[in-house]
Amino acid sequence: MSTCTEYLDERLKVAAQKYERMGDVLIGGSFPIFSTNFSSGDFTSPPARGNSTGFSSWGSSTFLGFVFAIEEINRDVHLLPNLTLGFSIWDSGNSVDEALLGTMDFLAGQGNPVPNYSCRTQLPLTALVGELRSALSVPIARWLGLYKFPQISYGSSIVSLSDKTHFPSFLRTVPNDQVWFQGVTILLDHFGWIWVGIVSSDDDYGNQGSSLMRDELEKFGICQEFLIVFPAFHFPEEFQQNQSLFQKSTAKVIIAILSNAYYLQFLHFFSPNDISGKIWIRNHVLIGNPWNGWMRYNSDFPQTISVSLTQPTIQGFPEFSRHLHPHSTSEDIFMNLEGGNVFNCTWQGQDTSSLGNRIEPGGDQLCTVSEHRQDKDILSFSLGKLSITYSAYKAVYSIAHALQDLSSCEEGEEPTGNKMCPDIKTFRPWQLLQYIRKVHFQMPQNIEVFFDANGDIPSVYNILNVQKNSEGFFDLITVGYVDSTAPCGIEIVVNESAIQWKGGKTQVPQSVCRESCPPGSSQIFTKGWSRCCFDCELCPEGHFADHRDMQQCVKCPEDQYANTHRDGCLPKVVTFLAYEELLGIVVTCMALAFSLLTGLVFMIFMKHRDTPIVKANNRALSYTLLLSLTFCFLCSLLFVGRPTTVSCLLQQVTFGITFTVAISSVLAKTITVVLAFKAIRPGSWLRRWASTRVSNIIVLICSLIQVTLCGVWIATSPPFVDMVTDFDPSYILLVCNEGSIITFYSVLGYMGFLALGSFTVAFLSRNLPDTFNETKFITFSMLVFCSVWFPFLPAYQYTKGKIMVAMEAFAILASSAGLLICIFVPKCYVILWKPHQNTQAWLKGQHYLKEEISP
Repeated sequence: MSTCTEYLDERLKVAAQKYERMGDVLIGGSFPIFSTNFSSGDFTSPPARGNSTGFSSWGSSTFLGFVFAIEEINRDVHLLPNLTLGFSIWDSGNSVDEALLGTMDFLAGQGNPVPNYSCRTQLPLTALVGELRSALSVPIARWLGLYKFPQISYGSSIVSLSDKTHFPSFLRTVPNDQVWFQGVTILLDHFGWIWVGIVSSDDDYGNQGSSLMRDELEKFGICQEFLIVFPAFHFPEEFQQNQSLFQKSTAKVIIAILSNAYYLQFLHFFSPNDISGKIWIRNHVLIGNPWNGWMRYNSDFPQTISVSLTQPTIQGFPEFSRHLHPHSTSEDIFMNLEGGNVFNCTWQGQDTSSLGNRIEPGGDQLCTVSEHRQDKDILSFSLGKLSITYSAYKAVYSIAHALQDLSSCEEGEEPTGNKMCPDIKTFRPWQLLQYIRKVHFQMPQNIEVFFDANGDIPSVYNILNVQKNSEGFFDLITVGYVDSTAPCGIEIVVNESAIQWKGGKTQVPQSVCRESCPPGSSQIFTKGWSRCCFDCELCPEGHFADHRDMQQCVKCPEDQYANTHRDGCLPKVVTFLAYEELLGIVVTCMALAFSLLTGLVFMIFMKHRDTPIVKANNRALSYTLLLSLTFCFLCSLLFVGRPTTVSCLLQQVTFGITFTVAISSVLAKTITVVLAFKAIRPGSWLRRWASTRVSNIIVLICSLIQVTLCGVWIATSPPFVDMVTDFDPSYILLVCNEGSIITFYSVLGYMGFLALGSFTVAFLSRNLPDTFNETKFITFSMLVFCSVWFPFLPAYQYTKGKIMVAMEAFAILASSAGLLICIFVPKCYVILWKPHQNTQAWLKGQHYLKEEISP
């Protein structure tokens, strides 16, 4: 106690102005009723009280809400009926120095701001309610956390205060900033505002807030155009630079992480046109003298949307605050101070000698009872719904319910783990802390209150719009709410028709770096630029974008194609080489015509089968060749019509085998002619080979080789029905896929080998006597055959669609027609129009005779 006495006189000179009322327990309260510049001097003497820079009407309203809650609880016959709450309130001056000074005085008592010393009687201290700004709450919380002394803030919201390792005894009746940032981001996403600017204060609240805000924006794909830190541009160079940045910005939405004082200062730096052209997103928006005063100097007001806490009405509080005056609360020094600063008067009997520079001179005019607060256009008297006031009101009720739980404690239920319950008259603050953490109750306004593990209180944010009323001033109109903890899709509800946009607009203004890409196009990003700044590019063929701002076009399914606008897909039309279309008609007509022509030639040969020209060069080979050519012409019809598994198998196999029979027959006829002329010499050993049996064996062996190749083809990788989707965007072409391309070209290659052999033999024997010599005609027919098929192979590789199918059919028809016309038309000409040359008499008159080679 000697230490208390030693410092008492000197410390009383600098102790914070306070308003106390005794009770069974004491609750502390720190409120920024005045703004103060605090100076520590030269450190050779105790610090002097700072100079007042203005009276805070909303700070006054908050501390009155604190007092009103205590008086209301003291009157309650159900809550703490046998306990009277007392309080000790001091003005923090919105200064860290005075906030700490007042806290030390509260703990030590009797104006003694000395740590670890107390001059108080055994009156139990419960908790401290305060502070508003995080910059003040953080140092208080660090200090009180050493003693586990409960602190409940009614306004500090920075996220770091949720860390129970560094701030073990800190709680708050407002959510932390993380919840607000999430709510703002949901609001931005709802309105489609993806291009925003951020203005923050240069303190813990602003620096932490801007960092967390950027993280939340990143999650929703919202881009930040700029970040301006206030009050950094008190320096001329930085101010000009940031002013230029702000004026040139294209973002229409600005997120203000600023206190009201900082926000007002910020507005004064810019012209009304710069400010009013933006949509401001803020937390607490206070409507009263500061705003209306600003309005008197500016013809326009910034478009403001506030994401703020619910502001329930405190029943009876407006009447309580309006009728306060020194006659009813003589111990309230702040009422005396308020007379000079707000009403420009001095209360009768007021002693101003001890108030220093906290009071503005009110002249000789005396304040009377008629100076009611409702007569002044100030915030604390016109609103009974101020969220900060309600937060302080709620903090007092949290302490009261914790005291109620402590007083009704039963042995074994004490949350600290002790077997004995603490006495309500002798408990320690750290014991009460455990009860405060576990409170769960209903406020008189039917609002549920409880703290989570971090000492934060869950809340839903209202969406408020600042609107001008009929008197020319501004009101806060609730237009919706946002709850970041709600299920996806119902986090936000907004009545957009209730929002007043600048210029009387009915549509929501846009805030984008670039207009959105319409459906049918995708965003193209440039390296080094924000992802919200992009170009739009039409989706490529076969791709679509069915909604706005797609970053990548989606490929249509294989059975669909992109429409003209590239914003959807349409089903493709299935097509094939049909009999009804021109190509199909041409192939069909040619196949039937040549088949009939081949049949006609066959009938002519059958009718004149005993004539020399038919009997020459092996009559049976001629019949075999004609029959195979007929099948070759008819197999081209397999390429027309809707492909099936059977038709695909028959296409290539029939074509390969019948053509092989035809070419091998031609080869056998060529070899027969050569052997016939060589065998006429007496004693020639070739005479035994010049027989029909040899030619038949040649045809059989050559055909069996091709049949074997086709069998391997079908057994390993047979042809199948295939859908070609890339030849035409709007069609699906049904074709026969060859299956094994190696086997397919092996079949063609084998036919080419036989054709080349026939051509070679015929060419070498072209100078033989030509009475019965077919080699010239065979040479020319093989030349036609090779001229068709050798160009076909590369062309087939690079042709798509129906043309590819028709090309193979025309190649079959052309090569078959070449064999028919070159070999049989000259013979038919002689048979039908020059029958005199088809007689033995005419043959005997020739220069070169040969024995008939026929059965």
